[in-house]
This record gives sequence, C-alpha cells and structure tokens, in this order.
Amino acid sequence: MPTDPHRRVLLLATGDTIAHDLTHHRVATGTDLLATLPTPPACTVTAHDVPAPPSWDTTTATMLALARRTRTAILNDGFHAVVITHGIDTIEETAYLIDLLAADATTHGTIVLTGATTTLDTPSTDGPANLHTALTAATDPTTRGLGALVCANGDLHAARRAHLADATTHAGLTSAPHPPLARVINGRVEQLTTPPPRPPAPTGDPEPDVALIKTYPDMPAALLTCVVDAGARGVVLEGTGAGNVPVELFATIDELTSWDIPVVVASRCHTTDTPLADLPGASGLAATVGAISAHGLSPVKARIALMVALGGGGVTAARDWFDRL
Repeated sequence: MPTDPHRRVLLLATGDTIAHDLTHHRVATGTDLLATLPTPPACTVTAHDVPAPPSWDTTTATMLALARRTRTAILNDGFHAVVITHGIDTIEETAYLIDLLAADATTHGTIVLTGATTTLDTPSTDGPANLHTALTAATDPTTRGLGALVCANGDLHAARRAHLADATTHAGLTSAPHPPLARVINGRVEQLTTPPPRPPAPTGDPEPDVALIKTYPDMPAALLTCVVDAGARGVVLEGTGAGNVPVELFATIDELTSWDIPVVVASRCHTTDTPLADLPGASGLAATVGAISAHGLSPVKARIALMVALGGGGVTAARDWFDRL
C-alpha cells in the first residue's frame, strides 16, 4: 500500500509486553517500536509515550485518560486514527471503555488497540507484526465507523466482542462465538461480519467505583453490602448459565435497588442478548427483584458498561442505558 503522508495517526504507547526487552533490561518507546516494523507504515505516525502501570495492574484513571486522549486526538487534533499499544491482560476492558466514550469520534476516525503475548526480544515475538497490522487497519477507510478495534494475529475484533481466551498463544484474543469482525489480508482490510450495534452515547462522566463479584454456591449475601459499604455505586454479579444467581442474593439485590444502587447480572459463559426478564422458565429470576440484564456482555464488559451508565444517574438511568445496548 503506498504511503499517504496526509493520513495522520497518533500512536499511544503504554509499554507492557509488546515493548519489553528483557535481554537489554529496557522498555521500548513508541518511536523504538516503529523502528521494529517489517515495512514502513503507510501514513505519518506521531508517537507519544503514555506512562502507565502494567495492564494487569492498570487503573481506571489510566483507562479513562486513554479514552479521553483518543477522542481529543480525532475530534480536535486532526488525527485520522489512533493506535494504542497495550498489555493483553486488560486490553478488552480498555478497548470497550474507549469504544463507549468515543461516541461520534468513531465516525470521524479509526481506533485500534494492539499488544503482544511475547516480549520484544523473543525471536518469534508477535509485537511488530501486530503493530504493523494495526497501523495498516488504521489507514484503511473501511475501518472508520466500526468503533474501537482490538488487533491481534492479523484479525480485528470489535471491542464489544473481543476477549482474551488464551494468554499463551499469538491467537489468544478472540471474538468467539462470533468470527473476527475483519482481517488484514495483503495490506487490505477485509470485513468478515456485521459489527455490533453502536452503544448509546454517554450522558456524563463515568462512575469508576463499580464492583464485580463472581457468584458461587452458598455465597453470603453480605458480600454485596460489603462492597457497597466500601463505596461501590454499582455491582455486577457474574452468574451462571443464561444469567442465574443464587436465590439467597435476591433480598439483597432488592434492597440495593431500593437504595438506587444498580445490580447488573452477567454470566460466566457466552449468552445471547435476551433480557433477563424474557428468559424462559426459571432463568433470569433475578429480574423480578430489580436486577438489570447485561444483555450478553461478559462480566468485565458489563462492569465497564455500568461505569458509563452510572454517569447518567442511578438504577433507572442504568436500566435504560443497558436496554439500549
């Protein structure tokens, strides 16, 4: 693909595995990473290094800063695309938060996150190839409007669907049970399936204090009130099956809902986006005591979504926001 110097891409480099050179005890800068590419990118890239903790220890503040910088770069600074290098541990959460907060920026530019499963000094490292593919996707006009994308092993995953299924292989990031949204083949982006619907626009600043609790047999309901006493403004429960949680939690869910603290129920397995209240039989009973359906989002994505939904208010605003996902 010929270089287009007028196509401006901002590279936000956050360090982590893609930049770690263990042999020389250093962390490569964004400029260093560009020098490792197999061929020059087909655009003009401005590299900016973002001080960040390892992705396994990332903070909500770091994720929000990346989201805001991405939006500003496209809407105010004249960049056509933003590529972010990120650790794979939490890349799906950061990508989804950026996707939710980007709003109209996704119609004006392309957003791609990428990382690596092996360090920069590993002979078979996947970092340079992933970064080159991400920059290629960023210069392809077909990616505009698709929302934030996660790039790995030649595939492009919609932020809503991307998740890390295997931390040991180059193909560990997946959209399963969906196919990848697109794939970069011979320097071109080939879209493979329909993207998920765009999320509702955020209506205020996200609420960072949202708890995520995995349910298990005989778990005490007091765990829910404990996180609220510690300051949580919302709770996501990771249930089972289509969206089930222990009956012992129902009274507490009802109580928290009456306190205007939303409780969202997701599942530890893949589910459809059918609301809890519409599930057949005894499934989704938590909806009868006020629980909000995650509409098929994974638990970690549901937590990110609830953070954004709470920017518009409490239980009523959160329920309405999730119903429009």
